[in-house]
Amino acid sequence: MSYQDHISQITGLIQSQGGTWDGISAESVARMRLQNRFQSGLDIARYTAAIMRKDMAAYDADPAQYTQSLGCWHGFIGQQKMISIKKHFQSTDRRYLYLSGWMVAALRSDFGPLPDQSMHEKTSVPALIEELYTFLRQADARELGLMFRDLDKARETGNEVEAQRLLHAIDNYETHVVPIIADIDAGFGNAEATYLLAKKMIEAGACALQIENQVSDEKQCGHQDGKVTVPHEDFLAKVRACRYAFLELGVEDGIIVTRTDSLGAGLTKQIAVSKEPGDIGDLYNSFLDCEEIDPATARNGDVILNRDGKLLRPKRLPSNLFEFRKGTGEDRCVLDCITSLQNGADLLWIETEKPHIEQIAGMVDRIREVIPNAKLVYNNSPSFNWTLNFRQQVFDAWTAEGKDVSAYDRTKLMSVDYDGTALADEADEKIRTFQKDAAARAGIFHHLITLPTYHTAALSTDNLAKEYFGDAGMLGYVKGVQRKEIREGIACVKHQNMSGSDIGDDHKEYFAGEAALKAGGIHNTMNQFAA
Repeated sequence: MSYQDHISQITGLIQSQGGTWDGISAESVARMRLQNRFQSGLDIARYTAAIMRKDMAAYDADPAQYTQSLGCWHGFIGQQKMISIKKHFQSTDRRYLYLSGWMVAALRSDFGPLPDQSMHEKTSVPALIEELYTFLRQADARELGLMFRDLDKARETGNEVEAQRLLHAIDNYETHVVPIIADIDAGFGNAEATYLLAKKMIEAGACALQIENQVSDEKQCGHQDGKVTVPHEDFLAKVRACRYAFLELGVEDGIIVTRTDSLGAGLTKQIAVSKEPGDIGDLYNSFLDCEEIDPATARNGDVILNRDGKLLRPKRLPSNLFEFRKGTGEDRCVLDCITSLQNGADLLWIETEKPHIEQIAGMVDRIREVIPNAKLVYNNSPSFNWTLNFRQQVFDAWTAEGKDVSAYDRTKLMSVDYDGTALADEADEKIRTFQKDAAARAGIFHHLITLPTYHTAALSTDNLAKEYFGDAGMLGYVKGVQRKEIREGIACVKHQNMSGSDIGDDHKEYFAGEAALKAGGIHNTMNQFAA
């Protein structure tokens, strides 16, 4: 419904009440409705799932149409990202948010900072999804509220052209509400636990769930050692649990992102069940590091496999975990991805140890031999030293091409001494185009940075503390923060407005008319930022 349609419909409703609702303004109700477009998290999940499906189809047609997101650990952070995106690019098209389990563990747990091992409260994940969408919806209410005020001014001054422009803008308003890809870790328990948590996350608004193939109670960060994977059937049960949750709640377009940690995971906790040679359990077990044994030498408690008539004993560690053969990580990743896509997954996530397009593309090429439209979500992780990795890649490429690299020491390429050199400049250009190049070559539909604001918060706080507590004193804040906010048009320089004060004033006027006691009067210091 358009703005005027809402007003007309509400006017009729008020008039039907025999005068008892005459104190209600139809236009004020219309404004409140538009400022609260989404009535529930499920409304949001259905709306954003449709966006992702549309974007996935657009990427299939043209890999230049890849999508991006940044990780969030607080609703305000997500809100400010989307406000900045609308400010700089005038649209949120193909730009999402990512909810990182790492940041929930490190920043949102009642236990305090925790490593990324699924030890945090799993209820904190849907709580953060709900919080993110609360702040995004408030960003809508704030921006629309400013437009309504401008509309009133245009009417008061008789500027009909401006009033019509604003009515058109209101009817074609683009919401800050965008898809969130939400990290459900390894499911926080068995398949039933995964299903129950998935429902809570979807009800909070998540349209895309990312789940990984590690053992839930042995879960590690994807960029640390000690990762333990589960047999495919165990993992696929959790994938199906997520799909059942989407379907039960009527989010039929819900997205499941299956992550494989097999590239860096050399361990398994279980021997897979195999019913016949060549089935998925047999393939999983075929990667185990085994030794042939004489039955007479079998020890009590041994696990014995029969392969091609030979009795094999998988190597078992004191931790009771089994090892995979060295060098099988890529083969296991490819198998993981194919089986996931064949069993309900929509997108893949391959956790790598470095950002290297050809490494990713080599696996994607093999996956696409079986499933041609396979697409990835890729973690542009702060765990990678991007500067060092890409300088090394350029160094190695130059060496292979026979170029003179005698001016460079490969072991010291991170040094500031190399800044501004031809090698460093070429490496920076490859970093700049990494996402575009990887989308075209390696099937990456969605690029994200998991923990960007963890690092930006630390960096900006360090800069402020150094100046404010040093010789600069208050100038450290004014010059380093507030003056930049004003001159760069950062919305939250008017922090009272950002927190909802003006929305509250509007409501007071709706409710009490001329008797409203409003905060935004002449003595409000936020007026100092009007210019």
